[in-house]
Amino acid sequence: MSALAIATTAFVIVEYIVKVVAIGVVPTNRKPSSSTAWLLLILFVPLVGVPLFLIIGSPYVGGRRARIQAQANLLLAEGTERVPRVPESATVSEPLAAVVELSRVLTALPMVTGVNHGVLTDYRESIDRMTDLVESATESVHVEIYIMARDETTEGFFRALEAAAARGVQVRVLLDHIGSRKYAGFRRMLARMTEAGIEWHLMLPFLPLERRMRRIDLRNHRKLLVVDGVRAVMGSQNMIEAHYGSPKNLAAGRLWHDITVELSGEIVSSLEAVFAVDWYTESGEYIEVHAYRGAHDATHPRLLPSVHETAGEIGGPVNAVQLVPSGPGFRTEPNLRVFTSLMYLAKRRLAIVSPYFVPDESLLAAITTAAQRGVDVELYVSEAADQFMVDRAQSSYYATLLDAGVRILRYPAPAVLHTKCFLVDDECAVLGSSNMDMRSFGLNYEISLLATGGDLVTQVRDLIDGYAAQSTELDLESWGSRSLARRYTESAMRLTSALQ
Repeated sequence: MSALAIATTAFVIVEYIVKVVAIGVVPTNRKPSSSTAWLLLILFVPLVGVPLFLIIGSPYVGGRRARIQAQANLLLAEGTERVPRVPESATVSEPLAAVVELSRVLTALPMVTGVNHGVLTDYRESIDRMTDLVESATESVHVEIYIMARDETTEGFFRALEAAAARGVQVRVLLDHIGSRKYAGFRRMLARMTEAGIEWHLMLPFLPLERRMRRIDLRNHRKLLVVDGVRAVMGSQNMIEAHYGSPKNLAAGRLWHDITVELSGEIVSSLEAVFAVDWYTESGEYIEVHAYRGAHDATHPRLLPSVHETAGEIGGPVNAVQLVPSGPGFRTEPNLRVFTSLMYLAKRRLAIVSPYFVPDESLLAAITTAAQRGVDVELYVSEAADQFMVDRAQSSYYATLLDAGVRILRYPAPAVLHTKCFLVDDECAVLGSSNMDMRSFGLNYEISLLATGGDLVTQVRDLIDGYAAQSTELDLESWGSRSLARRYTESAMRLTSALQ
């Protein structure tokens, strides 16, 4: 037998061994859709599928990061033992209280009180508000944002950080490495923060030459600002100009539309706790977190009025709110479980805003089931998504949704609807950084805010109603007339979206 024949035979044997092993290994602790996608890639294109699976195919985050998150959850659970199931003055239905308890079991963070100082959707106004808060800081400023770039829109915010550091405020900044590095001036931005005395760290850095390598598909997608442990801002907006530094986007009028909310009260401790865990994970430095304070703690004066009262000079009605952090370190997909559970509570209306909508089986079932039992279900997406693969993957679900009675409303191009929120009846609302896609549920670190009572639900409802007035509805007949080529690319991109 020639050497070529021997090599060919050996290759075929190894290939079949790999395929047989993959069938027994890939589905372990993995959803059926994800298993199917990985197996198809490995079985049909093993030279691509096997290396890719070895690099990014693990269903868990192992090692140090997973241990830190597990330890943090234990500490948070111990530290919040005295915090009641829901705020004592709040009225929360028993079904909703059960979901709140589920979230607490998964994340160790309780439902507490919080004052809403306004939901904003104006891009520059949101950055100006964060700038004003930094300018008012006297003790600490904690910034954690997925994408940060120093440009004309964000220059004032960075100057405020520098001024705060100069007057002795402890300024700490976390930014995602892969998310931020592609924008102009990245290295100079970091150097200027160092020169100003600002402490900063890259989240999930990928620096092979420095032996700092993380899975490149894992990202920290959170967006939050905490000032002096008493005021916070969170939402969907990154710290970059609305056209994301692209002259092409600017010329086309393609601007990102986002949501942020400013908060005070006990909820700020939850946001500060999330930052503290992420800061320790990247830096190894432990920072103090302000304890929850309120009527349940006799060692502190009552700081907030009842959720049924008007807070007067502190800004507005008090909401019952719960932070829902999520990410690979949790392993239980808190956002997916909480979101799905809330959707099953809907009786009249379920309105979802998500720029990237690629649901797993459980979320898709919750949404279509709601529509089929008579709930008015609305899904708001961009008319033209900013990413081809996402656009095709999410639109592959439209026929199923429309068949079930879901109304799909498309925000007019060229705008990019980047807001992430949803409303369940008039009882509760959720907003934050998490998309309704498998990446946000399994691969990204996210934060979402669940709110009931007070005025946050009303403001989210009004925001969604505003989107409805500007959007056009997709109908099943016109959608069914799309080309075969488009249908093919939808199916292909749907398959790639499950590779996690």
